[in-house]
Amino acid sequence: MSISVILAAFFGTIAFSILYDIPFRYLTTCGVIGALGWLVYSILIKHIGNSASIFAAAVAIALVSRYAAVIKKAPEIVFLISGIFPLVPGAGIYWTAYYLVSSQMEAALSSGSGALKTCFAMVLGIAMVHELPQKLFSGIKHKEEKHGR
Repeated sequence: MSISVILAAFFGTIAFSILYDIPFRYLTTCGVIGALGWLVYSILIKHIGNSASIFAAAVAIALVSRYAAVIKKAPEIVFLISGIFPLVPGAGIYWTAYYLVSSQMEAALSSGSGALKTCFAMVLGIAMVHELPQKLFSGIKHKEEKHGR
């Protein structure tokens, strides 16, 4: 794993955020979250496989997005959607559509099942974090206010 790949995830996330008109003050945070997700995925892919790595990265992105939303006083979706961007299986979806159009059904099934597994892993990771009570995330902000930070 090279630093250039992590930087590509960082800047790619920022570019995606700009494309979707995320306010400028959140762009760096979005980039860090996207790079963090890709870092988690890159480290784990060698050890636990694609779907489990995607799941773990989605959990990390969702957790950090919830904390960032509290700290930055912004909607969580700003950070979550931007941060998950590097993990989206765009090539898998593209090739599935291509194989379907060109009547290569076996290749379409293979490519599509991989993309679908990736999507399910992402959704499951995000959903699990969303089941955690908000008090876990807003409590940090309240502690900082009590200590005068």
